[in-house]
Amino acid sequence: MALRQINRAIDLHSKKLERETGQTTPQLLLLKALEKDGRAKPSVIAKTVHLSHATVTSIVDRLEKSAMVTREKSEDDRRSVEIVLTEKGRDCIENAPELLQEDFLLSLSQLESWEQNLLISSVQRIAVMMEANKLESAPILEVGEI
Repeated sequence: MALRQINRAIDLHSKKLERETGQTTPQLLLLKALEKDGRAKPSVIAKTVHLSHATVTSIVDRLEKSAMVTREKSEDDRRSVEIVLTEKGRDCIENAPELLQEDFLLSLSQLESWEQNLLISSVQRIAVMMEANKLESAPILEVGEI
């Protein structure tokens, strides 16, 4: 029951984000990864958001179609490409509500360390029991397709 409630909370928040921004949670996470420097190589983004390079490429394709990012040749190495945050992308990030995981991490950090460890180990144990630990995952709280 608790897992279904968590799943439902994630789903509702994901839908709210998409309704308010027009972007999915993974798309917003990628935009946020670009926020600081405004540009990065796809491989760096993939490591930052803990997704495969192929998944990042797919997300960038969608963001590029909506003019949130552009692809540009790297100034350092003309053979490589960098993903560049556009003004429209920056506006989207600034006006987006907090991602669910940001609120969650804040709440988690306010717990005593023993309680944090207890919760983390319990959730990890559940993942093993469900064989979910074998799946590719990212620090994105979203239900459905990335």
